[in-house]
Formats: sequence, C-alpha cells, structure tokens
Amino acid sequence: MAADAADTVLSKPAVHSEGRPHLRVLGTEITLLDSIRERAEADLGITVSYETLDFLGAQQKAATQPGAFDIYDQCFHNLDIVWFWKAIQPIDTGRIPHWGEVNDLTKTGRLSADAMIGRGDAPVKKLYVQPDRSLGPQPSRQISMLPAVHNVDAFAYDPTVVPPGQPYETESWGWLLDERWRGRVALVDEPAIGVFDAALALQARGEASFADIGNMTLAEIDRLIDLLVARKRQGHFCGFWQTMADAKRLMVDHRAAIQSSWAPAAVALSGLGVPVREAAPREGYRAWHGGLCIAAPLSGRALDVAYAYLNWWLSGWPGAVMARQGYYMSIPKRVRPFLDPAEWDYWYEGKPAAKDLEGTDGRVVVKAGAVRSGGSYWRRASRIAVWNTVMDEHNYLARRWSELTAG
Repeated sequence: MAADAADTVLSKPAVHSEGRPHLRVLGTEITLLDSIRERAEADLGITVSYETLDFLGAQQKAATQPGAFDIYDQCFHNLDIVWFWKAIQPIDTGRIPHWGEVNDLTKTGRLSADAMIGRGDAPVKKLYVQPDRSLGPQPSRQISMLPAVHNVDAFAYDPTVVPPGQPYETESWGWLLDERWRGRVALVDEPAIGVFDAALALQARGEASFADIGNMTLAEIDRLIDLLVARKRQGHFCGFWQTMADAKRLMVDHRAAIQSSWAPAAVALSGLGVPVREAAPREGYRAWHGGLCIAAPLSGRALDVAYAYLNWWLSGWPGAVMARQGYYMSIPKRVRPFLDPAEWDYWYEGKPAAKDLEGTDGRVVVKAGAVRSGGSYWRRASRIAVWNTVMDEHNYLARRWSELTAG
C-alpha cells in the first residue's frame, strides 16, 4: 500500500526532469515542520521552502499575493477570502489517485450516521467547486482544498490544580469560566477559534445562548464579548496566546492551570513532565480541518510538481509525523504502515500505550499505560460541537475580540 503511493508520486516525470524544481509553501506552524520539508525534498527530488505565518497573516498574503506561493497550507475556515480573490485554483480529483480513500469527515461532515454534525464551517460546505464556481457540498470532480491534517480540540488543564473529571460526562467547557480558577485561565487569541471556546463555556454555564453558535448575530457577539470583558476586568484571565510556544510557556511557568489547547502543545508539555490533561467535554469538541491548495498562477511543470506534493501528503509518511503530535490524516489506513503498532493503537485506536512513545522530536511524550483523552479517532471525531469558523459577522467579531485581548 505504501509502496503504491510512493510509486504514484515519484513516477511524475516533470518532478525529476529539466533541473530541480522549487516549491514554495505558505502556511502555519501546524504542519510546516522541518522533518516534513526534508522528507518531501528527498522523496520528490525537489527543493521546498516554507513561509510560516499566523492564520491571519497567511490568509492575507495568500489572498493578495498569489504569485508569492505555490501551495497554500491552511484550514477550511480560512478559504473564503482566498477563493473570492481567485488566489487559488480548483484541484482536479482525477489527478489525486487516492481521492476515493479520503474519509467521510470532509466529504459528508461525519464519519458515521449517528455522529454529531458540528455547527459552523464544516469542511464539506466549502469542499466542492460548484458549476457557478462557488463552493458547496454538492460533489463534483473539482475541489477547493485537498483534505489532510485535522483534529478535534478542547481545553487542557493541570490535574494537580483542577480536579480531574470524567471524559464526556463531567468535563465541561464551563470549567474555563469557573471562579475557582480566576487568574489562571488562558484562551487562544484568534477570533475564528477562541470565540468558540468562550461561547461553549458561556453556553455550558447557562450565561449565554446562541441560535446558531457557528454564525452568531451582532447581539449575540456583543453579549459574549461583554461577559468576557467583565471577567477580564475581574482578573479571570492570565493571558491570551497566539502560538503553541506561548501556550506551553503559560503552563510551564504555572501561570495557567486551564486553557484553550492544541494537541502539539499538550503533547510537548507531557514530554517536559508538566502535569497536563486534555479534556473531552460533554458538550462536544471544537474541530478544525486543514489541507492544501494550489496557487492560481501555476501551470505546466510547476503544476505537476504541486500535484506531486499533494499526493505525497496522502501517501502515509507525513500522516505518521502528524500523528506523533496528536493530529489525524484524511486517509488513516495510509498512515498505519508508517506507525509502530503501539503508536497506532494509542493515537488512533484510543488503546493504552503498550510502551513509551516518542514525539516528533524524539522525546518521550506518552508513558506506557497512558490512554488518549476521549478515546479513538472515530469516537472523538463523532463528538464535534462546532468547527473553527469565519462567521458572516466576522469583521465585527474581530473588532470586538480585539477589545477583549488588547492590553
């Protein structure tokens, strides 16, 4: 299976002819790892350069400078602007040999018939290129973004400070606003992400309600931000973080006891011996789905190289690297041969670790006997409350969010 994928990718004659191609990838810290770049260069016979920005910076550059990148590595909730400005081109699934193996989380919005369909920007809503060139859920041969890395997020907490709860039963988003942790709570500073952590917390506590949490009204946004600003004035929050390094530092320094969390930060903290537990909230997760887009100007040989890179991402090896920092890939069965059985059992199956497991940097991040919070991939991905989303009133939300995080 892995060999077949490699053959598909490496047989592209344009990749190895007429000199060494150079592929420019614009994205965020989520996937732009040096180990990925180095392996892609070795497998594909190309030079790969990364430009790593935050979500907003990457989106703005992609939309306004389509000639400055070849691949846009981002998330579905960041698609609207770059698609509107015609900065990226449709991807022909006929050139993606394993397209049929991409799972249903992106294609239909859920992995099983009884799974929750999260509110907000579920990837399927923006996956397929429609006849009028809009993006929508009706299947077509062309897609906007190749589904790749994804995860379900919640919050992390220090179990030596916050009494541990039961996954899906007592662990709740409402804990983020519990008065007991005043001064030791942090949120992620990104309005298309952090706002949902706060909204789920307020909703869990009965302090706010939303007709559609994935697309709030102006009045709902005002109430949410006003409540959060009031708590900030009371000293409830110790910080608002933008990078995983910032998130780690807050817990390493014991400033935060509970905060918004991304899997790599929690994995890294565990490797450092910092007490941390990822929650499995009874209300459901906040999810995100990343992928790869092709710059609009690409054609000819450069386009062939871009497709080779996209197909390489689905071949299995990159997904194994992503798994070691807590992320999933859109074709799990391609990843499995590149993981040790104990790694597969822990990261995907939700089984106890049969031995100590290493992260992407070779440091032990999972101790033998540990069980991943929330269980298996299939269980976790079936409990999505809301997806990271750019709402209709995003510009207003962003202005109000800045009032909360400023200073």
